[in-house]
Amino acid sequence: MATRFDLPLHRFDSRRPPVVLLGGINLVRALGLAGIPVIVASSDPGDPAFASRYCRGRCVIPALDSGEAAANALVSIGGRLAAALGRRVPLMYGNDDGLQLLHAHRERLERYFLFLLSDHEVATALTAKDAFARLGRDRGLPLPRELHWEGHGPDSLRGTAHAVLAKPRVKVDWHSSPVCQRLFNGDGKARVFASGTEAAEHPAVRLYHDQLTFQEYIPGDDTCLWSYHGFADERGDVLVSFVGRKIRTYPAGNGESAYIEIAHDEALEEIGRGIARRCPLRGVFKMDFKRDPRTGQWWLLEINARFSLWNYLGAANGVNLMEAVYGYLVDGIAPPPQQARRTYRWLSLQLDVKAYRELASRGELGFADWVASLAGSRNVYSVFAWRDPMPWVAFWAARFTRRGARAAERIAGMVRQWRSTAS
Repeated sequence: MATRFDLPLHRFDSRRPPVVLLGGINLVRALGLAGIPVIVASSDPGDPAFASRYCRGRCVIPALDSGEAAANALVSIGGRLAAALGRRVPLMYGNDDGLQLLHAHRERLERYFLFLLSDHEVATALTAKDAFARLGRDRGLPLPRELHWEGHGPDSLRGTAHAVLAKPRVKVDWHSSPVCQRLFNGDGKARVFASGTEAAEHPAVRLYHDQLTFQEYIPGDDTCLWSYHGFADERGDVLVSFVGRKIRTYPAGNGESAYIEIAHDEALEEIGRGIARRCPLRGVFKMDFKRDPRTGQWWLLEINARFSLWNYLGAANGVNLMEAVYGYLVDGIAPPPQQARRTYRWLSLQLDVKAYRELASRGELGFADWVASLAGSRNVYSVFAWRDPMPWVAFWAARFTRRGARAAERIAGMVRQWRSTAS
């Protein structure tokens, strides 16, 4: 893919430089709420983020997993900005491919960009589940018990009589992988089995077991899924943070966020701060926890060392981690203590409709209760925003265009088939 730039360099100010963003519309809006100019870099020419009122520059670059090609494109962007502004600019990232690219080409990118990353050992552990388990043991993190594929002992998959969880060993390129399609039907982040034996005997698990990790399953529904979001300095000390809780996910229990909210829990905040120091984490992070409904214990499921859609919800409720990172990187200013409000929830209506249907089919959520949970809340949305509507327009225009193209292809195929049999 050819790199294309739309960089109005004369409009940028070195005193408040723009952020080059490897991320979507939720992150664009979090920066926009803080009045920070955004340059979106994406491999998708039709990315809805390009249509945002907050997007001040647009760069179509090679896919982030292309490695050298994507790094070269970012170096070119950084070089132009550095020449125009006389300084480095912040680089922010909202997916694992972007984070991996930064670590792989860190020295080159640091010449032109400002960012704060964990050291190599910690960074590697956060993207590979087996390495994360080792880090957890070494640092004393509260991880669920890991289960081994081999053997029949108490710590083995086959030796576990109760429910177990299967997860991808590596998070990068997960949704496009064959194991995701065959074992998870293209949805979800994990799969629960009633026992270790059931998991071990599943055909897709046997085929792809070397790409999976297994652990003891912690019971509880979506409301037991919490998260701790923060920004840590070079010592691993958390400078600003907030707590979140999931209301619904799709698929239920182990899927993508459909409906989420800000929450307050001092115990979880203290646990999160301790984990950040023990790792140590540097830069922005998101810790996923599950609270055991039987004991109240917090179990750490994973850590993502990147920005996420939760940052938009936090910004809407008064704690903008992206603004805090920007001030620290650009001006060396540590953010003041902040407490997030609970005014807004974040909603992906498309996913939440699916979540409702799944729960309703099991008799766990009625239509009236589902509607009441949405109508009684002030929400920000995954794509739509009253003050920034064009990304939503671009999203649906692209979807209708794709559907029209597929319909035209089907009709053309039917005509060709008819012609071939009409003579």
